[in-house]
This record gives sequence, C-alpha cells and structure tokens, in this order.
Amino acid sequence: MTHRTFEQNPRRWLTHCGIGLALLLSLSAPASADESGVSYWLPGRFSSLAATPQVPGWSMAEVYYHTSVSAFGTAAAAREIQIGRFPAAVNVNLNLHLNAQADLVLLNPTYTFATPVLGGQLAIGVTGLFGRASTSLDGTLTTAFGPLVTTRTGSISDSVTSVGDLYPQATLKWNAGVHNFMTYVTGDIPVGAYDPSRLSNLGIGHGAIDGGGGYTYFNPATGHEFSAVGGLTYNFKNQDTQYQNGIDFHVDWGASQFLSKQIFVGLVGYAYQQITDDSGQHPILGGFRSRVVGIGPQIGYLFPVGDMQGYLNLKGYGEFAAENRPAGWNTWLTFSISPMAPVSTVAPTRRMVTK
Repeated sequence: MTHRTFEQNPRRWLTHCGIGLALLLSLSAPASADESGVSYWLPGRFSSLAATPQVPGWSMAEVYYHTSVSAFGTAAAAREIQIGRFPAAVNVNLNLHLNAQADLVLLNPTYTFATPVLGGQLAIGVTGLFGRASTSLDGTLTTAFGPLVTTRTGSISDSVTSVGDLYPQATLKWNAGVHNFMTYVTGDIPVGAYDPSRLSNLGIGHGAIDGGGGYTYFNPATGHEFSAVGGLTYNFKNQDTQYQNGIDFHVDWGASQFLSKQIFVGLVGYAYQQITDDSGQHPILGGFRSRVVGIGPQIGYLFPVGDMQGYLNLKGYGEFAAENRPAGWNTWLTFSISPMAPVSTVAPTRRMVTK
C-alpha cells in the first residue's frame, strides 16, 4: 500500500486538515450544568487536529448543532428554582422530569496572522449563534407567590427562537514535526436572549472567561492522529439572580485515521467536571457540582471549493456518568471554508511504501 498522499507534502496536508476542526474551538451554545443546569462551556468544542496550524488569512465555519437531554431530581429542580425564584426556606419538591432540545446555527469568522507571535501562529475570531431551544418540566411542581407556597402535578413548557451570546476567542499554535501545541483563551459576552423567569434561553445571563492548552500528534506518513485539549472556566456572577457558577474543568479529545488525502474517520470524546461549588444556590442543591462524560464517532471530508479549501465534519456524542446536569446526546455538522495551502514547488525526495 502506497502512502503518497501524506508523504509528498506533509506540511501542506497537516495545514489543510487542521483548518475546519480547529475552528470549532470558538463554538459555544447552551449546555447543561451549573446554575439551573446551564454552563458556559459546551463539551465537544475541540476534537481532532485542534492544535495543528492553519493557513493565514480569513476563514469561516458554519455549524449546525442539535442536542436532546433530560434530567431528574436536583438537576430538574434547579430549573424550577430559577423560574420560581424560591426563598431559601422553601422545601422544593424533587419529583420532576426535565426534557430539553436545541437546534442552533453557529457562525465563526476567524483571521489567522502570517507574522509569528512568540514563535507561534496567532488566530482571533468570534462566534455568534441563532436558533431555537425548547424545554419542558413535568411532575410535582412547586410554585411560590410571596409567602404562599403550593404544589401541583402537571407540566410546564417554554421555547425561544432568537440569537445567543457572543464568544470571542484567540489561539496561539506551535508546530514541531509530528507534534503540535496550542494555548487558547475565550469567553462569553452576555448579549443573547436571556430571561431568568423563562425555562428556555439562548444566553446564560453572565460573563465567563475560559483558557487552557492542547496537544495534537499527527503523523502525515501514516495518517495517525490524536488530540487532547484541557481548560478551566471562571464564571462571573449573574446579576439578575445573584448566582455564581463554580469553576469548571474540561477535557476534549479526538483520535482519527486518514483513509486518503480527503477522508478520515475516528472517535471523539469529552469529560467535564465542576471543581468548586456554586454560590447563591438554593440550600437543597448543595454545592451543585456537575459532571458528564461523552463519546462518539466522527467522519471528515476535505475538498476544493474553487481556489479555497472546503471541509465537512460530522460527529456525535452519547453522554453518561452525568451528575447534577441533564444528559443525552448531541450532534455537530460543520462546514468550513478557508484559504488553500500553497502547492509545494519542491519535488518529493522519497516515497514511503508500506507492505
């Protein structure tokens, strides 16, 4: 079997393959954890080839994101507490079932600089989103009107179609052969649709800042790849509810095998763990630290679009080991377009043949 695809110009294909996947770092959307089951960080934002360099210039990624989750107990009660604004003395009933779905479109323009910064490649961008989220809460519902507290069995539901928060981001990446390293910083500008008395929101109601680092191993001669990115989120206080989420730790990873110069397949996964308690929460919730793990398949396809580079990726996650947050499944369909890497004018000096 001949591997001319990668060996003829490893740097070119390394750059091509990192373009679309690396753009995902700035994507964010309503996720489940922290206050009323909603966190800033969306697990799965990073995956394969996250730390590989890109081609300098403007690029654009568009993502269709779908999620479907459910929760019982405290994770469902937290949402009821939010919309009811219960006083601390109220004993909230935990016999509740929460279901939520979201269909979002995320747009991420990014500019990659040609001039090195600290010996690495700097890129900056911002992500905005538009979509629809719907939530229902079933079971024994507790309601409060001043000092009067009542309970009833039934359901309430809510949906919203609007725009979400803005998510600026910056990355700095370094390449050393098959090893690639990166650092990033991103955050939340809370300008999206948010109302603390509403079940469904597309904004989180508070600012946040997140930073971390990552590593990608990519061997262009064999097509083997593995990436992992870890980070921490600090959340600012929600001034509408006086609630502040704790610090979150997260790791996203991806592993893939290139079958040709255009197609790769593999696995993706994430682990999310809140490491400090929330503050301002109802006493029945305790520290309300959240946790979830997800894993699933992915497939990617690279193709030319005129004189630009096109990229399609489909990945999905099934969640398990959830605590204090809804869990379920989610899928990402990504299309990105970016500058085409220049064709090398140097003839290949060798050709690897694998038997």
